Amino acid sequence: MRLLPNSLHDEVAATLREQIFAGALVPGSFLDEAALCERLSISRTPLREALKVLTAEGLLRHEPRRGCFVREVTERDLDEIFPVIALLEGRCAYEAARNASDAELSELDVLHERLVRHAKARRINDYYATNHLIHEAIIQLADNKWLAQVIGDLRKILKLARLQQLHAPGRLEQSLSEHLAVFAALKARDSEGADAAMRTHLTRQREALREVARQQKSRVMS
Repeated sequence: MRLLPNSLHDEVAATLREQIFAGALVPGSFLDEAALCERLSISRTPLREALKVLTAEGLLRHEPRRGCFVREVTERDLDEIFPVIALLEGRCAYEAARNASDAELSELDVLHERLVRHAKARRINDYYATNHLIHEAIIQLADNKWLAQVIGDLRKILKLARLQQLHAPGRLEQSLSEHLAVFAALKARDSEGADAAMRTHLTRQREALREVARQQKSRVMS
């Protein structure tokens, strides 16, 4: 299919974004524009527009007279992002508790049943995938496009960090308990409770990540 001229840079941005998330373009790596143009068979103009998009999303950092580099997410970044995303997703849970229909909550119940099965079988990758679907469903049930947009931007940065908080001791069971608490509040139409439970869930994710980082540092030093 022939791309329209004004969509080419979006296509290029999508390709590069996928490569960043897949790890083909690693954090800190330099993006060689000439090499990328040759590999993608495009001119400099759509590439540079795509790089501007990814820089605005926070996936790249631009250095004057040097070019673009894949962003490296620091512990400080995580400390700053998690309180914000906890507030935003907490508000999503608040609005979802007010807006969700019984049928929509039934669909969410199916996802939580799946989450429980994955937790019991300790299928961590499957748990991560279902966890993501649940968060996305609650954001959608909130029916607030501004919340969804800002959360989507922040989650791109978190995805870049390749977070593995479920490997902290006891975190899988704790995470499941937190999810069930959020869902119980949603079913009870308890907006305040859903908000608080979701904020607790995200806050504990950050605590678990600190523990994983501490353990990794200890193994390196030992």
